[in-house]
Amino acid sequence: MAIIITSNCDNCGACVQACPNSAIYDAGTKWAIGEGNTVTGAYTLEDGRIVDADEKQEPLSSEIYYIVPDKCTECVGFNEKPQCAEVCPMDCCIPDELRRETTEELLAKKEKLHF
Repeated sequence: MAIIITSNCDNCGACVQACPNSAIYDAGTKWAIGEGNTVTGAYTLEDGRIVDADEKQEPLSSEIYYIVPDKCTECVGFNEKPQCAEVCPMDCCIPDELRRETTEELLAKKEKLHF
């Protein structure tokens, strides 16, 4: 499952640098699947849309930092625990119970992002 940031976020930004997938963005910031990894060219997002890796997508939040689920691997393949949750002083980086992914799925996503 991906990690989400709750509304308790105080926008300190500690999580941004901790993320090995560059999956965390400041409120209102557009994101691209190819930022911070090796993805280039056409990429199929989890919702089935095919986008260019550099194409900017709309922000997922305009109020607090947010995590792009297409880029979140819960740090599987990098660290034993999600690093955003480890460094968050507000304990607001939590598992998204609506997005369950197996370890195998998270590793496959990591390989797709960092080939």
